[in-house]
Amino acid sequence: MDYKQIIQVAKKTIETESQAIANLAPLVDEQFAKAVVTIFNSNGRVIITGIGKSANIATKIVATLNSTGTPAIFMHAADAIHGDLGTVQENDSVICISKSGNTPEIKVLVPLIKAAGNTLIAITSNIESFLGQQADFILNAYVEKEACPNNLAPTSSTTAQLVIGDALAMCLLDLRGFSSKDFAKFHPGGSLGKQLYLRVSNLTSLNEKPKVAPDTEVKDVILEISKKMLGVTAVIENDKIVGIITDGDLRRMMSKTDTFKGLMAKDIMTKNPKTIQNEAMAVEAMEVMDTFGITQVLAEDNGVYSGVVHIHNLTKEGII
Repeated sequence: MDYKQIIQVAKKTIETESQAIANLAPLVDEQFAKAVVTIFNSNGRVIITGIGKSANIATKIVATLNSTGTPAIFMHAADAIHGDLGTVQENDSVICISKSGNTPEIKVLVPLIKAAGNTLIAITSNIESFLGQQADFILNAYVEKEACPNNLAPTSSTTAQLVIGDALAMCLLDLRGFSSKDFAKFHPGGSLGKQLYLRVSNLTSLNEKPKVAPDTEVKDVILEISKKMLGVTAVIENDKIVGIITDGDLRRMMSKTDTFKGLMAKDIMTKNPKTIQNEAMAVEAMEVMDTFGITQVLAEDNGVYSGVVHIHNLTKEGII
């Protein structure tokens, strides 16, 4: 196996597709802008169709549009002419993706879409094709050649289609004023979404709430830390946080004394510990831990102790 040859082919593929993408920017014109505005002003959805590799690209563009606030549905071109054309409703805009614009399925499907009065938007490398001539708007995805050495396997062309779809989605996102809060609504299960909506209170509620009084004997402090299994306890007086005791504090105490008889929580606690508000974002708790090199932070609600956020909570939720 010739590693150098493999690396050379990989680099050539990337360079070819990179150049194909770079060549798309000059092709974006008023047709593109008008297509974006038409979709934005429409009361319907975006139906995206294609066949072969273009169908695969269509499904990804549908996913991107849906996740950024533009309702979209995938319709396979072959299935459309065998019953699925009912997917298209009166006010929907239809985006048809085809490199050649002349495939048999496209030639059957396009007249049906036009007859129904739907807006037809083409993403094609051949603006002179049947699809290009019939479309209301053309998004030019021309590529000079595929990355395939035989110029056959869809590579550069499908990459270009994907990039055009992303550009379309980002323009619509910009017009809608789609914010990070909107993004979180559409991505509640992902780590990015959780960073935007998950609060400290959502995490403290998952944990025990270890606490001792300043006059609690150290042996009982150890029992509280062990029982609550967070490696820490808050020291509370009149519902206020006055200190914190961690596993590390206990180890340091034991290295300095042979007995802890007579010692109390107030004797070994760290005063004025780092805290965070219960309604702060969970990602802020991560930032506190990272800044001060700690694995837990105490939470409070209007000055009243409300619980512990542990680094394991953040890891479990995929925030770090």
